[in-house]
Amino acid sequence: MAEKIRILLADDHTVLRDGLRALLERQADMTVVGEAGDGRECVRLAAELSPDVIMMDVAMPEMNGIEAARRILGSAAEIGIVMLSMHQDESYVLRSLRAGARGYLLKDSPREDVLAAIRAAAAGRSFVSSRISQMLQSEYVQQLESKGLEDSYELLTDREREILQLLAEGKANKEVASLLNISLTTVETHRGHILQKLSLHSTADLILYAVRKRIIN
Repeated sequence: MAEKIRILLADDHTVLRDGLRALLERQADMTVVGEAGDGRECVRLAAELSPDVIMMDVAMPEMNGIEAARRILGSAAEIGIVMLSMHQDESYVLRSLRAGARGYLLKDSPREDVLAAIRAAAAGRSFVSSRISQMLQSEYVQQLESKGLEDSYELLTDREREILQLLAEGKANKEVASLLNISLTTVETHRGHILQKLSLHSTADLILYAVRKRIIN
């Protein structure tokens, strides 16, 4: 039997943590290894328990979830962090992704999204709820129209589009090179061209772009 996904829950509302624990413990492939009521406690428990995935509230006392994510991933980049939020706002999504989070869910997301996000994060992939994806897509189109700009996606070659999706799914450059049977240098060159053509500056920007374009969930 495959090992269960080890999950740390971080939220200052006990009722919400209890509900999440009840849901997750019913899954054959998941187990909750700890709970934190604030950001500092989450950072401490992440180092102590080494979970596979952390479900973390964006707004927590003592240290917010985005700052906690930065600190945790600074020393344990392999942990998959899924942010939970009441805020359907692009700035929160962007800040979360730039902090290294692999997922972003609204607190009223369906159970299926919660489970899918955890499994994606555990596998090193990205997941954003459908409502957030639709919101980002709508705002992106509005931004382009207001500035009189056109989407640059058509400037990408077929290979660049292929690499864009793999990188946006959370795969490292070495993994992409292995999957496509090309050199690491070639992947890095393509990545540079993708960022340049799309006027992006980081992997977080690339993921956000892929979500807006519905290249990934």
